[in-house]
Amino acid sequence: MTTHELETSGATLTYDVHGPLPAADGRPPLVMIGLPMDAGGFTALAAHFPDRTVVTYDPRGLGRSVRTDGEVDNVPAVHAADVHAVIEALGAGPVELFASSGGAIVAFALVAAHPEDVTTLVAHEPPLLSALPDAAAAQLAAAGYRDAYAAKGFGAGMATFIAMTSWQGEFTDGYFAAPAVDPAMFGLPVEDDGARDHPLLAERSKPVLDYRADIAALTAAPTRIVLGYGEESTGTVTERTSSAIAEQLGDKPVVFPSHHGGFAGEESGYPGQPEAFALVLRGVLD
Repeated sequence: MTTHELETSGATLTYDVHGPLPAADGRPPLVMIGLPMDAGGFTALAAHFPDRTVVTYDPRGLGRSVRTDGEVDNVPAVHAADVHAVIEALGAGPVELFASSGGAIVAFALVAAHPEDVTTLVAHEPPLLSALPDAAAAQLAAAGYRDAYAAKGFGAGMATFIAMTSWQGEFTDGYFAAPAVDPAMFGLPVEDDGARDHPLLAERSKPVLDYRADIAALTAAPTRIVLGYGEESTGTVTERTSSAIAEQLGDKPVVFPSHHGGFAGEESGYPGQPEAFALVLRGVLD
């Protein structure tokens, strides 16, 4: 593995290249992106592609990538421009892209703006709330965990986030009438440490959830776009968004093993099934 730094407008990006460039097998590099997850979240998955040149990176303001623009919000178009810059810096032509969660929303912005960058996009559980029939209620539910974090800190915010992302089906009156979730139920801290800069729970994550995909641009792009979700996510908001987007693109989603982070290993604290996940991903790419 080699590690590189790239100066872009408003940030110094750090990215890792696992394998040679150009790739030994003649295939495009396989780029893996997430948000707000950094390159470390793909360690286990990348290890199951020893025959491929895999590229991972830390989004601006996360991990090793430093922001110099004075901003904190995660705006998909800005992150998409960063990914485009990394792809250009690789100098290997169009790439294959596995994008997870908020990274999948960044990938939609990338393909819409630079369709020539990506041959195949596998978008895993993008939280594209605007794609849902209950989009307004879903946005209100998301505002609930941000409000809990702002009022009571990490434990309350994360507990509410877990409740929101675990909810089955549309966000009905029953969801909003439920009592506040006790962080201790999930082994989360009850005490407030005073921090309000969490990349997932703070307001800085709002632009990702507010994003509206340009379905016409995605359909017109030469990029092959495959939606996917984890089997354990069935019925939850990110399975519903994945299925809704796939339908809008005229396709069906691929079911992957495990959960929302099903490609992660033991280092994540919430491991999935990275080997089984990699087998399915390899099948989609091949």
